[in-house]
Parts: sequence; C-alpha cells; structure tokens
Amino acid sequence: MQTKDPNPCRVIGVLDDGVASLSPNALALLRNADVIIGGARTLALLEREFKTGALRHDLIGKLKEVPEWVRAARADHLSCVVLATGDPLCHGIAPYLAQHLCVEVLDILPNLSTLQLACARIGLAWQDARIVSVHARDAGEWRRGSLPGHGLYALAQAVRQHARLLVLTSPDNTPDRIARLLLAEGMGEDFLMAVAENLLQPDERVLAELTPRQAAGMRFAALNVVLLWRVTPSSRPVRFGLADAEFAQRQPDKGLITKQEVRAVSLARMRLRADSVVWDIGAGSGSVGLEAARLCPQGHVYAIEKNDADHAIAGQNHAAFGVSNYSLFLGKAPEQLDAWPDPDAVFIGGSGGELATLISGIAARLRPQGTLVMNFVTLENLATATATLQALEGVTWDVLQLQAARSKPILHMHRMAAENPVWIVCARREEAHD
Repeated sequence: MQTKDPNPCRVIGVLDDGVASLSPNALALLRNADVIIGGARTLALLEREFKTGALRHDLIGKLKEVPEWVRAARADHLSCVVLATGDPLCHGIAPYLAQHLCVEVLDILPNLSTLQLACARIGLAWQDARIVSVHARDAGEWRRGSLPGHGLYALAQAVRQHARLLVLTSPDNTPDRIARLLLAEGMGEDFLMAVAENLLQPDERVLAELTPRQAAGMRFAALNVVLLWRVTPSSRPVRFGLADAEFAQRQPDKGLITKQEVRAVSLARMRLRADSVVWDIGAGSGSVGLEAARLCPQGHVYAIEKNDADHAIAGQNHAAFGVSNYSLFLGKAPEQLDAWPDPDAVFIGGSGGELATLISGIAARLRPQGTLVMNFVTLENLATATATLQALEGVTWDVLQLQAARSKPILHMHRMAAENPVWIVCARREEAHD
C-alpha cells in the first residue's frame, strides 16, 4: 500500500481557458501554494490566482532545475504546485518528476489532454489511436532515409504502422512540415489531417479533412495539435522471401542482386530482432537491407554502395518499398562507418577490395551476440574471409555452401537450371568488447 505524503508536490493539469479548466480542489490548491512552477505562458494565465508572496519559477529551458525547486520547497515545508498542460502523464512533466523525485511525493491532478479535445471537435474516436510527440529539437525537413536522430523519425515509423495518429507538435515541427513528411514518404493520398489551433481560446480554429498536399503549403497558429487518419486501405507487404523480380535491377546486365534463396538464408543467419541495428555493406540493389528493414520495424538499416548506378537503383527500390527505417549512403566502406552506431547484424555483399580490413573493423564494432554474414562466389574472397576470422579472438564462425536450382520450361516440360554456388560465411561475437 502506498503511503500518502503529508506535503506532496501537486502537479496540476491546466488548459488554455485558465481558471475555467480547474476543478474547485485544484483551484484551492493553487491559491494556497507557496511555490508555483510552470511555463511562462501558464504562469501568466493564472497569476491572478496566486497568493501574495508566492514564489514563481519559470521552467522554460530549466527543466533539470525543477526537481531541485521541488526538493527545496518540501525541505522548507512549503506547499508546491507544478502547472502542466492538459494531462501531465501524457507526454507531460509528471513522468520526469517521478523519475527524479519519487512517485510517492507527487499528487497528480490531471486535466483533459488537448488531443482529447481535438478529437472531440471533429468526432474522431481515439481509443485505438497512436499518440506521437514531435516536440523535439529542430532537425529540418524530413527527407527519405533520414536517420533516427531526426525529430520526425518516430512519426515517420508510426504512420507506417497505425491508421490513426494524434500528434503533439512543436514550434519547429509544425503541421505543414508533418504534411510534407507524408508527401516525401509517398503517403500524400493515404491520410487526411485535422489541425486544431488555440483550443479553448477566443480565436480557436479547427481545420478538418485537409489533404497533406493542402496542408503542406499552409501556415498555422503556434499552439496546435494534429490528427491523422488513414483513408486508403493499409498495405500488407511481404516481410520475408520477396521474389527477385520485385526489385529494380541494373540493366542490361540484370541480375546484380542477392538471389531469393541466398537472401533468405543470409537473413535467417543474421538473427534479426525487431529493434536490430543493421549494416548492409555493398548494398547493390538494396535487396538484403530493405528486407531487413521490414523485419526490424523498431530498428534501423544503414546501407552503403560505392557504385553510382547501383546506388541509384537501391534508392529506387527504397522509394518503392514503404520503409522509413532505412538510410542509404554513397561511398566505399569502411568510409562513413565510424559515424554509424554499433551494429547487431552486418551483411557484406561486396567489399570493394577491402575485405580483411572490413572484417576486422566490423568484429571490433559488433555488439555482444552480434552477427556478421558474408556472401562469396570466389574462392579467393572465401579464403581471405576465413583467414581473417581465424586470426580474430572472441569470434566464432562457420561456412555454409548453398547451391540452388530453379525449374525452367523446356518444350512442354521443365528442367532444372543451376544457380551459381554461393558461400555464406557467418561470424558471431560471443562476449562483450571494449
């Protein structure tokens, strides 16, 4: 049983109609508070209710100081109130305070979320909606292949997986920027948008059923939330085992692709998880990395290809595949790898003559239990790989030879046509490394 603190810090949810949004209990606690913490706009909205001599703290840009302000107030036996927007437990300050103080010293008085209000304005059921906050630092416009650090990354993944989304925006990540994200990802016809501005204020405005193309060129009030809902059936893409013909390939010498049978075994040997970080080195057409991206919806794939034409083809396949957790780079490995996060799984389809260097560098970067998978069609590369792995400590490895044969028509019958044999070399780091 949780013991009630005799002098808790009250975390009170407030809406933009000020006093009208507060219950009698919340208003009484606010009027009797000795220390009041909140954003400048919220403090100004309710300042007439503060008792004479109450100490005020503006938390804008000073979030890390809030726990210390609360501790100081409690140490002096002063009543303390933190003002939050809407529901403090919905992308609000309450979880942060619970983490840095103790949940037992908090008394949370929630209000309606602005997202609930926006849904009520247009009659959109929200019990099965995904809530996403893009209240992050400004990383600029979204581009296909943007990295996980981008402020819109979580939203780009969520629109692939959910039919309804409620979005908390920011001064930088605005409704029009969100609309342009949908257009960049080829989803401009798949969703409609609603933008609720200045909720509960005299100039409240709700713009419903905007297309992303319309919203992309508009400007909106600084205070807003965005609702997104799918209007076309969601696709049900194949996650594993795609046919070779589903990938664009180099012409006229079609076939620069990891073939379906080899790709399936290679992906299986990579031991992917939903949140794996994957490297695809020598991406070619992008077939391995793009299938890996579908298998790792909470992870990310970093792919590199040195050939301009193949890089363009991999980019074409990326555009067609409907994944937002894949970044493609033009270059020759090991260039650029230092900037990538340590991988859970690595696939080498082409080494550009740097095979031994690549293997040693990757082995040093693999996370514990991480896996390196390599495909070879020449004896020389196989020999280089096995000799390099043999010299490494803390790595176990094995070799699998795979040769498939596909049926082909001959007159009114069928014959079997053999594909080239491929060696699949798998290496795994068994222990932690420095």
